[in-house]
Amino acid sequence: MTQGSAIIIGVSGGVGRALAQQLGQAGDRVVHGLSRTPVAPIDGVTHGLLDLEDEAGMAAAAARIAEGPAPSLIVTATGVLHSGQTPERSWRELTAEHLMRDYRINAVGPALAARHFLPLLPRDQRAVFAALSARVGSISDNRLGGWHSYRASKAALNMILKTLSVELARTHPQAVVAGLHPGTVDTALSAPFQRGVKPEKLFSPAFSAASLLTVIEGLTPADSGGVFAWDGARIPA
Repeated sequence: MTQGSAIIIGVSGGVGRALAQQLGQAGDRVVHGLSRTPVAPIDGVTHGLLDLEDEAGMAAAAARIAEGPAPSLIVTATGVLHSGQTPERSWRELTAEHLMRDYRINAVGPALAARHFLPLLPRDQRAVFAALSARVGSISDNRLGGWHSYRASKAALNMILKTLSVELARTHPQAVVAGLHPGTVDTALSAPFQRGVKPEKLFSPAFSAASLLTVIEGLTPADSGGVFAWDGARIPA
């Protein structure tokens, strides 16, 4: 994809920032980096504020970007895992507050981003809308239990992406909607859970971002609605 623009939502996070940096360095399109809080400047990237829990702000951001080149790539690189609430180790720790917090950030936020940014996609050429998901969002791959809120919110995200893919195909036949599993990345999100991760399986944000961009480049409309790991492997539903 070497035309139009790219939108990365969540450039205050490790993977989101790395994605924006690599796209900005390529210099082959306009790159918009959006985040809830201000960030240090990124070469080749125009920064704007966007809170996934502020739908009016989301609509305003989409309207501003719509004045420029149409995006060929939109990535929602956001998510919450702990942030003051440790993932549940058993059903005895379930709370409505924890469940709703994870759903708001991990599922509702990307869904509303789709509502406001999908209309910007061109109808006559290939374009990708992707969101960072997680392998633990796979229902069939759940063999350990625990992490109920995070698992359920990512599973909900995966269903939202699948549903978007079905609807978008009717008007944008060359578009791709996909979930992306970045692997275990050395960021604040995974920091409390890195013990026991083999060094070769703990990725830098730059490596994960480069891998995900390679995966994105290889996706076709036949892949739309799927969830793919950093190495291109399809993750089961």
